[in-house]
Amino acid sequence: MYKPTIGLEIHIELKTKTKMFCDCSNDPDEKKPNVNICPICMGHPGTMPVINRGAVNEVIKTGLALNCQISPLSKFDRKNYFYPDLPKGYQISQYDKPFCTNGHLKIGDKKIGITRIHLEEDTGRLIHPKDSNYSLVDFNRAGIPLMELVTEPDMHSAQEARTFAEELQLVLRYLNVSGVDMEKGQMRIEVNISLSENLNKLGTKVEIKNLNSFRAVEKSIEYEIDRQSKALKSGKKLIQETRGWDSVKGITKSQREKESAHDYRYFPEPDLPPIQLDSKDINIIKNGLTELPQQKRERFAKEYELPEKEIEIFVVNKDLGEYFEKIISELEPRLEHKKLVEMIKLSSNYLISDLTGLLKGLSVEDKKFQITAENFAELITLINKGSISSKIAKIILAEMFKTGADPSNIIKEKSLSQITNKKEIEAIIQEVITHNGKAVEDFKNGKENSLQFLIGQVMARAKGRANPDSVKSLLKKTLAE
Repeated sequence: MYKPTIGLEIHIELKTKTKMFCDCSNDPDEKKPNVNICPICMGHPGTMPVINRGAVNEVIKTGLALNCQISPLSKFDRKNYFYPDLPKGYQISQYDKPFCTNGHLKIGDKKIGITRIHLEEDTGRLIHPKDSNYSLVDFNRAGIPLMELVTEPDMHSAQEARTFAEELQLVLRYLNVSGVDMEKGQMRIEVNISLSENLNKLGTKVEIKNLNSFRAVEKSIEYEIDRQSKALKSGKKLIQETRGWDSVKGITKSQREKESAHDYRYFPEPDLPPIQLDSKDINIIKNGLTELPQQKRERFAKEYELPEKEIEIFVVNKDLGEYFEKIISELEPRLEHKKLVEMIKLSSNYLISDLTGLLKGLSVEDKKFQITAENFAELITLINKGSISSKIAKIILAEMFKTGADPSNIIKEKSLSQITNKKEIEAIIQEVITHNGKAVEDFKNGKENSLQFLIGQVMARAKGRANPDSVKSLLKKTLAE
């Protein structure tokens, strides 16, 4: 039985205003090719790079969030290789003195080690027109600050690797250092995988390049585990190589034998000085860190006593989680604990089950979204007090979503107020009993489900405006007479 050992190399484009070594715009949404370029990022002779300190700070912020050691002295290096979309013919990167080392990210109960996080510049983008024998180059991306994170080989399944990548993306979104949109290439993943019979002795490493979705990460690893297992069982010798993922066929394909570090001929970048990181500056960045996903999970569990699945929805959907907390802050703070927890759970349920259904791709942060946290909290209070039924609550919520009006006004304008006149409800109950003789007889013969049917009939005739508990009580009393 061969066991997989997996490490990841993850490239993240940083969300800075300008590029890494020049003042060209860093705009991932620019559609027109070759407009955000200048002699520096195009590699013209005689040009000199200048370090984007904002990008450096974003890397340090990420390192601190991922429990890394921050190097007091760091430097940039030249990584020499030729790509048609790399104008200079070399890449400014970091080799032996990266900004961040020896970190970890916790996934469940397991810590996945982070070897290093370093900063470099991105390459341009090649476009290959269909049915043509040429390629086009767009240099807008060339020179964008690119953060590379390298993990320890601590993962042993495709699912574990996918979970790590998803959690990292979430952390980076909370830190707001990158858009991490994989479809736009803002987060690109490479997998290093080897198989061996003993995890203490690693096998031959194979790299899978440029994976642009979590599904591709998971499926490519599963394919490689199967491919390498079959090869080893048949006595074939694996080679250290780079492979690409064909998502259509669901297979990896050999691209080239893997280079070693010496093939890149690293040497210190002569045009950039080493960077001395002051502990005071590092502490300022550390003190400015936001609450991270795992911290939020723990706080939500303690403060709101919600189920794990609901907490995860609020953690993954950060805007929805913040909106939920605004709603809770609008609830009556002097309520007894049990009642407050009840209303918190009710708020969570209506947000997840009903509001997200109305949103359909719209964010609660979108300007088109009109329901204030105060109005949502008012709706929850009305439901909790029994002033409106769940059916009426859904009607009101849909109207709030459409118009932004507060619940009380909607109830008044739409005549949705609850029927409080006992005689009116008794009249409806009598009407239902008259028209549903068999259900009445079944209930009297001990069939409890018939009672629920009769309650439903009363609520339908009352158009949801009756209190279900009152209906049940009055119905049972009438049937007992």
